[in-house]
Amino acid sequence: MNQLTNLSPEDLSAQHEQDAKDLTRILPASQKVYVQGSRPDIQVPFREISLTDTPTGLGGEVNPAIMVYDTSGVYTDPNVNIDLNQGLPKIRDNWIAERQDTELLDALSSKFGQERLKDIRTADIRFAQIQNPRRAQAGKNVTQMHYAKQGIITPEMEYIAIRENQRQREGIDCRQHAGQNFGAQNLKEITPEFVRQEIAAGRAIIPANINHPEIEPMIIGRNFLVKINANIGNSALGSSIDEEVAKMTWATRWGADTIMDLSTGKNIHETREWIIRNSPVPIGTVPIYQALEKVDGVAEDLTWEIFKDTLIEQAEQGVDYFTIHAGVLLRYVPLTANRLTGIVSRGGSIMAQWCLAHHQENFLYTHFDEICEIMKAYDVSFSLGDGLRPGCIQDANDEAQFSELRTLGELTHRAWKHDVQVMIEGPGHVPMHMIKENMDLQLEVCQEAPFYTLGPLTTDIAPGYDHITSAIGAAMIGWYGTAMLCYVTPKEHLGLPNKKDVKDGIITYKIAAHAADLAKGHPGAQVRDNALSKARFEFRWEDQFNLSLDPDTARSMHDETMPKEAHKSAHFCSMCGPKFCSMKITQNVRNYAEGLQQASQAEEAETGMQNMKEMYHEQGQQLYRKV
Repeated sequence: MNQLTNLSPEDLSAQHEQDAKDLTRILPASQKVYVQGSRPDIQVPFREISLTDTPTGLGGEVNPAIMVYDTSGVYTDPNVNIDLNQGLPKIRDNWIAERQDTELLDALSSKFGQERLKDIRTADIRFAQIQNPRRAQAGKNVTQMHYAKQGIITPEMEYIAIRENQRQREGIDCRQHAGQNFGAQNLKEITPEFVRQEIAAGRAIIPANINHPEIEPMIIGRNFLVKINANIGNSALGSSIDEEVAKMTWATRWGADTIMDLSTGKNIHETREWIIRNSPVPIGTVPIYQALEKVDGVAEDLTWEIFKDTLIEQAEQGVDYFTIHAGVLLRYVPLTANRLTGIVSRGGSIMAQWCLAHHQENFLYTHFDEICEIMKAYDVSFSLGDGLRPGCIQDANDEAQFSELRTLGELTHRAWKHDVQVMIEGPGHVPMHMIKENMDLQLEVCQEAPFYTLGPLTTDIAPGYDHITSAIGAAMIGWYGTAMLCYVTPKEHLGLPNKKDVKDGIITYKIAAHAADLAKGHPGAQVRDNALSKARFEFRWEDQFNLSLDPDTARSMHDETMPKEAHKSAHFCSMCGPKFCSMKITQNVRNYAEGLQQASQAEEAETGMQNMKEMYHEQGQQLYRKV
């Protein structure tokens, strides 16, 4: 019996098999396609959605397939055998090895990692295919930022350029509104050189640990598509390794660009290993959570040595970015005293408690350069944590929040001196009219380092619906320039999300991110909208479902009231019925107008012929006349 899942080995295997079936089911009318780069091992995935032809009565034209960004990994490639016990293919192995600036270690160098391998109690839950980690050779820097500053375009950069362009076929309707980009760049084509420039300038990051060769490279920056992150992780009250892996793969299926494992319960190390080995997207963590578990939850007992070992442990597993709350300074803690909800960040409260207990400066701040040395040896990116973010709209944009943000700007420049990639975390709870101030200040003090925000939630009155209250703020701040949005599920403030909550949060935030891309005027952002709108007007129901972010839900809602197959070709839905469908009426009006125009043209032609006949007779019926 497995101690975490209460399942027998046979039942656990069956559960893994069922999860794999759920994840490998290809969405309707879709297929996985790959665009090759300059070398055979650069194969960039897309989901191609096939469309039906326009009905003959409406013109009968062929509608070309639409290519969409795809985060699902090889789980939706029918040519790849999925085995969660083996992990995903290591597509970056050759790229990393051929740079010849890393070395394979003989064993894990983290003390805690070594202890877990020796602990027989973890044998049954341990990922079986653990390999020795890589680390930068002495004196080498292996970050994407370092390569970019040297003028090197890596395979990861080329991969990303192809991926961001979402190449479309001829005949696609690419019309769109100009948008308002607030200073961002809207290039018609993303080139590998542009990717390199953005990474070198610090305006974008490629989170890609050298020990996570399974990831399909992606980029976070305001001059690219707005990305979304999904949080998963166990707690002391529940969830198993199997459930967390299922949440991760489920989230990437529906569009999560990155995943944060925020586990605070049992077996954090083993849970993370399973997640990373099976994740096609970057994985982020908050290392202080695990460090706190190592001292039995007593913040005062934390030490730099324990935290340092935790960083190395997680870097050797392949974590791609760390949330580090180095901006929670001792002098800022009193600024939260008059807040309505105080310090709501777990990481922020841990460090505040440590600072007050020892009356010393935050050791994450005092050891920041040492942290940079560790991170550049594995190419782990910073996600500089907003430990003093507002936890309610009353506390928004206060001195505590903005003091920390200015310190994060200082730390950004220190990290860049080490060529370590950085993004900045943001709020939180902010009413709509105060959101832009956050973006403007972040761009100023952090020199356009990517902003990564949790929402923000624009009101506090809707527990159970905070995925909606936060998506309003997320769409706005994404439009203003935020590069990545951290999703919020309906369970926010209420409990640990399950798979349904994860999907609801993902779809809600895909809407927010896409709305931001449209508002910015990002090139090609409107292609899918145009295709779906055309399908809607032409009553191509299946195409409407298939082009949507959630085809399953769209189809099931339609079929609740119109379940018959014949209804899929009906020129109305159950909302308006056959007599009051505005689009059907519009088509009738068009047909009537075209009929009038044709009749008018025929009448004009007949009149013209009669006039010419009379003129012929008046001029003596001569075939040729002298001029």
